[in-house]
Amino acid sequence: MGDTNMEKYVLSYDIGTTGVKTCLFRIDQIITLLESASMGYGLTVLENGGVEQNVDEWWEAMCVTTKKVFSESSIEPEQVDGISFCSQMQGVVVVDKECNALRPAMSYMDQRAKQELKETIAYGPQVAGANLFKFLPYFYYTHAVSSSVKDPIFKYLWIKNNEPEVYDNIYKWLDVKEYLIARCTGKCVMTEDSAFATLLYDTRKGHEGWSDQLCDMMGIYKQHLPTIVKSTDEVGPLTKQAAEELGLVPGIAVFGGGGDASLIPVGAGAVAPGDTHIYSGTSGWVGTVLDKQKVDVFAMIAAIVGAQEGRYNYFAEMETAAKCVEWVKDHLALDEVDIYLDKHDVTENKEGFEAAYTSLYDYLTEIMRTVPAGSGGVIFTPWLHGNRCPFEDPNAAGIFFNITLETGKREMIRSVVEGVCYHQRWMLEQEAKHVKTSDTIRFVGGGALSPVTCQILADVTGRKVETVPSPQNVGAVGAAAIMGVGLGVISTIDKVKDFIPASKTYTPDPANKAVHDRNFEVFKSLYKNNKKAFASLNGEKA
Repeated sequence: MGDTNMEKYVLSYDIGTTGVKTCLFRIDQIITLLESASMGYGLTVLENGGVEQNVDEWWEAMCVTTKKVFSESSIEPEQVDGISFCSQMQGVVVVDKECNALRPAMSYMDQRAKQELKETIAYGPQVAGANLFKFLPYFYYTHAVSSSVKDPIFKYLWIKNNEPEVYDNIYKWLDVKEYLIARCTGKCVMTEDSAFATLLYDTRKGHEGWSDQLCDMMGIYKQHLPTIVKSTDEVGPLTKQAAEELGLVPGIAVFGGGGDASLIPVGAGAVAPGDTHIYSGTSGWVGTVLDKQKVDVFAMIAAIVGAQEGRYNYFAEMETAAKCVEWVKDHLALDEVDIYLDKHDVTENKEGFEAAYTSLYDYLTEIMRTVPAGSGGVIFTPWLHGNRCPFEDPNAAGIFFNITLETGKREMIRSVVEGVCYHQRWMLEQEAKHVKTSDTIRFVGGGALSPVTCQILADVTGRKVETVPSPQNVGAVGAAAIMGVGLGVISTIDKVKDFIPASKTYTPDPANKAVHDRNFEVFKSLYKNNKKAFASLNGEKA
């Protein structure tokens, strides 16, 4: 329970890949969501592998949703005690001295810097994709290594090599929420978790901070890196200009917050060592809380710095999770040639549709429920934008495998969700080779809204699966909890789990588990068997 009788109101901005959700919370004895509003924004995918976003669209979405929240709430802006962020990580936003972005933000999904990766670290004798003689010092300072084309270092170096006029005007290199903090306060900082995500952060005890050695080795100008702060630190007051644009009042405390990988575990209530959670949003991951750093360099899993001091999140990531379900909605359920699940568009009869289903996703959930476990033998690989763990390959792509004359859309749709769960099991089992994972998994993110998906995950993994209230809001809850600590309402992050009880539990069905065990073994073989074909079709030789 809460530690004091104080009552605070806070705003959390959950800055996702495709939209922002603004949430107003009250923190007293518990954390209560009072109101929320969402707004989407664009994601530009370029032919050269680049993925960019317009920072002004982030800000506009924040302004619109903030005003909407207060238009629908009895709480007044003057009552807000703090604002903070939970955001996508490993983006790159370069700014000038006035905190103006010099170019569009480079998303964590950006993979255009292949040449920079090769020239900087992926050459000669290698360990886990990194030159042996650079891997060893890297591992010494960070207990990890930057060897993925999607890592922030290579985005920064791509700007240096390809946009010298931009590079020459850089004042600071920021991540996504750090840019928004700068827009709120005029201050350029980076929280410890974001700093670690650059893989230039010295994690050795007593040496926390930017590593001079790694900056020199990788060709990074250290002066471009901002001041490091804690997630619970107050960075500064909200400026008059930012307050006017947001519809708030100047002087509200702006806190450091955290990245999604840091705050979603907090919002899920997975804060004790050994607690495991699975997140399914646009991207997805499996995370286990550790009290010491650990790395699996061959499977691309590392214990990253989290929001809790002395704790790390052992983190295995997939690029597209629930995004695959969005893809199946757009291209199988609502396709371009007017062929629908029941030979008609269920959304055309608005009255009947809305009476039976709150959204097309609910309809898809019901469709999946009618298909037996295993999808009639159809297996889908969820690598729609390459993959990172347990293998790193930007050329990997999606497959529908084992389609027959008996296969229909229902089987294909269910196979997409099962494929995402198979990959999550693969990452979970890879983690379990090196650390103790929990017998009961907290499942959060938009994917956890579907009871069918929750049961599939339990059946596929063989573990009990728990969900929490509003699982799609756990990042914002984590940001609120961080502010609760910063404002003195909650004594430590360890106390957060008292605020977040499980709402539903799903137990594995042994019969379904047997079917999934068979399919899972085939699923794991599909990458190895098609690696050369992916390389031939999608850009590089294996």
